[in-house]
Amino acid sequence: MIKTKNLFLILILILVSTCKKPNADGNNKLLNVPLSGEISTLDPANSYDTISASIVYQCYEQLYEYHYLKRPYTLQPLLAEGLPKIENGGKRYIIKIKKGITYHDDPAFKGKTRFVKAQDFITQIKRLAFLPTRSNGWWLFDGKIKGLNDFRKTVGSDFNKFKTTNVEGLKALDDQTLSIELVEAYPQMIYTLAMSFTSPIPLEVVEGYENRLNDKIVGTGPFMLSDWVPSSKLTIKRYPKYREAFYPRQGDRMANSRNLLADAGEKIPFLDTVQYHIIKEAQTRWLNFRSKKIDLLIVPKDNFRTAIDPSGKITKDLSEEGIKLQTFPTLTYWWLSFNMKDPLLGKNKKLRLAIAHAIDIDRYIQLFTNNTGQRANSIYPPGIPGYDAAAELPYEYNLEKAKKYLAEAGYPEGKGLPILTYDVRGSSATNRQQADFVKSSLIKIGIQITEALNTFPAFLEKARKGTLQFWQDGWAMDYPDAENSLQLLVTKNHSPGPNSTFYSNKEFDKLFDKLKLLQDGEEKHALMRKMEKIIHDDLPWVMQYYSRNYILFHERLNNYRHSDLIYNNMKYLRIK
Repeated sequence: MIKTKNLFLILILILVSTCKKPNADGNNKLLNVPLSGEISTLDPANSYDTISASIVYQCYEQLYEYHYLKRPYTLQPLLAEGLPKIENGGKRYIIKIKKGITYHDDPAFKGKTRFVKAQDFITQIKRLAFLPTRSNGWWLFDGKIKGLNDFRKTVGSDFNKFKTTNVEGLKALDDQTLSIELVEAYPQMIYTLAMSFTSPIPLEVVEGYENRLNDKIVGTGPFMLSDWVPSSKLTIKRYPKYREAFYPRQGDRMANSRNLLADAGEKIPFLDTVQYHIIKEAQTRWLNFRSKKIDLLIVPKDNFRTAIDPSGKITKDLSEEGIKLQTFPTLTYWWLSFNMKDPLLGKNKKLRLAIAHAIDIDRYIQLFTNNTGQRANSIYPPGIPGYDAAAELPYEYNLEKAKKYLAEAGYPEGKGLPILTYDVRGSSATNRQQADFVKSSLIKIGIQITEALNTFPAFLEKARKGTLQFWQDGWAMDYPDAENSLQLLVTKNHSPGPNSTFYSNKEFDKLFDKLKLLQDGEEKHALMRKMEKIIHDDLPWVMQYYSRNYILFHERLNNYRHSDLIYNNMKYLRIK
């Protein structure tokens, strides 16, 4: 029999050995992440906003990914064994796929373990072309893969034809070898194979859910969908049969200086659970962060002075609480968009010029970014090859010019001008305040607008249908190349593609077809300047600012490094 004293000591030792410092939820492997709006979709064929991407990329994987700790951004194999073998003058990609990669368990597999096959990538690319999918990613391959446009036309909305019709340029040479044959060389192809649009999807999943994957996840990633309460919370949990994968062993200077290589070579993921909390109001997100109910936060504008001192560093009070700050330039930028097929705004350039000169962008940046945003000087963001820091926009805040253009548009002092509709991107207080700013700016020259409030998914649906008239738009670069910016304005990418302005210019389209084939260099940069001038002349966009993020996180969160290109970051994070 164990004596009472010894038993007490044993109990103490057990408690000490098993208890670690928990987070606010009592789980040191649970990460709580805020989302500023509702989740639009979980289908990788349609996920094209940062909110849905922050979830989709944790659960679905692609052939390639960006190295987490290296800048400039470097692609590396993920589901592929290595980089593609490129043949036939850049027109043929041969890709070997890793063996033994399993999908998350799902009823579609009828109790069997399903391994990734080359055909699964073909099925997903066919989904992008299949009309009922209404994919936001169709623009990636429109006119680029041999026979894919013919497939789209032949199959139409017939699911049986979808299953039985092959695509000339897509072949599974065997279960682990994918061949992609292009119409012409496309240097950006490697980037597309790192995007969620090209995540492998088994045909039996497409059949089992009748091609409706908006609320389903059947991927290969380190996390799998646990539960989703729309407008409230979504939870993903570690996939217990995830293959062996390891934290990066190398990184750039920042990775070394910020101790981001402490876990080098360790098996990932470290987390068991990630909970995404939909918190639309910035002040509510702030209070949840301060009470440790969420683990990281982009600093809200109304709390900026509380969090950041005049030198740009974290305030002493927050630092003493163990809160950390990271400041990042981004590849995200913002502008005001006009629907160019709108019979009023789209047909009257002088009216658009009046609006362009009536908005005080510097004041907007001050109010809504606390001067962290950088006023745009180009349709291209800093950080991509060919961006010109000395470029200038052909408009500026000038109310007298705005009134002059409004009169030349046929509406002196706004007389006779119908009320314009400004669609708001979401239902948060900040979204409404931004719309109020635009409204109060334009009323000064006689333009009246009505604000159309939307949830974020409803706003995206309007953009897809082309029913917006005037709105704020933005873009987070998919890859660091001007082609990714310019494709937003190409005629063939009209919504449901990314060209929600319905802008169309034959000369611009012609130049785009030439630019997309060029490697980086002066010839490409010269084309970029020429295409930018066309956009300024036609004015479908009024540029606003480039984003910079100030992000706070609690000291228990380790390995955090923000990027607006790398979304599959949860597998690298650790709670201590």
